Amino acid sequence: MTFARTDTSVLSRWWWTVDRWSLAALGSIIAFGAVLTMAATPAVAERLGLEPFYFVKRQLGLLPIALAIMLCISLLSPREVRRVALVAFLGSIVLLLLTFVIGAEIKGARRWINLAGFSLQPSEFVKPTFAVVAAWLFAQQRRQEGFPGDLIAVGLYLLVLTLLLRQPDVGMALVVSAVWFAQFFLAGLRLFWVASLGGLGAASAIGAYFIFPHVASRINRFMDPSSGDTYQISTALEAFLNGGLFGRGPGEGTVKSVLPDAHADFVFAVAGEELGLIACLVIVALFAFVVLRGFTRLLQEPSLFVLLAVSGLLIQFGLQAIINMGSTLHLIPTKGMTLPFISYGGSSLLALAIGMGFMLALSRKRFGAGEVE
Repeated sequence: MTFARTDTSVLSRWWWTVDRWSLAALGSIIAFGAVLTMAATPAVAERLGLEPFYFVKRQLGLLPIALAIMLCISLLSPREVRRVALVAFLGSIVLLLLTFVIGAEIKGARRWINLAGFSLQPSEFVKPTFAVVAAWLFAQQRRQEGFPGDLIAVGLYLLVLTLLLRQPDVGMALVVSAVWFAQFFLAGLRLFWVASLGGLGAASAIGAYFIFPHVASRINRFMDPSSGDTYQISTALEAFLNGGLFGRGPGEGTVKSVLPDAHADFVFAVAGEELGLIACLVIVALFAFVVLRGFTRLLQEPSLFVLLAVSGLLIQFGLQAIINMGSTLHLIPTKGMTLPFISYGGSSLLALAIGMGFMLALSRKRFGAGEVE
């Protein structure tokens, strides 16, 4: 794609202002995801009695839509990003409430609703949209005297947290809390409140251990493998051992035939067995590059809103990747969370496309724009 610098069309202005390195890194992650979808999902589909390419068709069928969403959102101005995020956030909250009414209960949790044959997880869309809305609220209070942005942000956070814990989805609540707290801290939260909220967060984590049996079970098995079933973790670690440096080759692994969530939560184990250690390190490096590259783009950013929003989106993206890969490698207790753009999951794919579209749009170069209105 080539555009003259004198071309003033929307696409030309986008091409010369968007961060093409981040775009290339995201494209590489998505390419890894497509390869691993084709490698991991047929065995899972056959085990479930489905047509072998059932998951491949669904995931790769949604991929062009996700790419279109990400690229279209990246064309928006910061003001348009804020408006889209607000509307999408309110819609996500409504859908989140509907999960308690018409949602399907799976493994004791109500996180999904069925819309026109598509299983939707509303909480996935809350993550990126709430990060942008909270960033605007924090920034607006510091820009407009008398505006209760912090208070509104706290109220919305408590609403989102309550809905997530009622599903229950402790892992999603943890990610949302970490992003919200980081944004509040960057906005200039006083150290007294930093310590207070940090203590409250630690107390909440301890409380979750005693309140939610599945949380206690995962932590107990992490601390003492002999205390429960560790089949998935043991199998995942064995897959990395079998893969070695260069892997067995795409489609040649065996872990996907015996690991229940090989296409989703444990797709990194499939990558380890079939693509090998070097490819896994490349995947880790790509995630790290997107996050670090995004932060470097913020070093000269004059807009507090853009700084907070992009920081929140990048922390969310990186934290989700760390949780997934850390769980697979038994570095942290297991948590059912997708590896961004690589794990199977339509809601996750579309929500990540929205979040990265926001990030690309907000991190574009703006010459002489000053503070974002």
